Amino acid sequence: MSHSIHVLAPGDAAVLGRVAPEVFDEEVDPAYTEEFLADPRHHLVVAVDEGIVVGFASGVHYIHPDKQPELFVNEVGVAPTHHRRGIASELLHALFAQGRAVGCREAWVGTDVSNTSARGLYASAGGGEAPEPFVMFSFDLR
Repeated sequence: MSHSIHVLAPGDAAVLGRVAPEVFDEEVDPAYTEEFLADPRHHLVVAVDEGIVVGFASGVHYIHPDKQPELFVNEVGVAPTHHRRGIASELLHALFAQGRAVGCREAWVGTDVSNTSARGLYASAGGGEAPEPFVMFSFDLR
């Protein structure tokens, strides 16, 4: 099997009509997909194999009054049937290229200490772990 990598743009929501199991955490919502793709700060790169999305990397680039644009890598997912083929790395590099294209000078991502697969992926892509522990707080806004 071979796959292709695509950067999705507004109007590409139909690409997510056929997604392999366990690529995304939840069912893909067409309305959210349209909104995501319409926002020029949101980026979604997918791996497609025989018409089925088998992986993705998503991110958002943001600006701040005192910093150059940065790319936050939100998530990377690949179907278990396509693990260990280099797809996650390809997706991540395509997302980085998209970040560079919009002027980002840095990309960053967080993951659980116990997520050795993600840590291996990010290290192999040239990322360095922060010298200090990272603590994340979550807020329920409902």
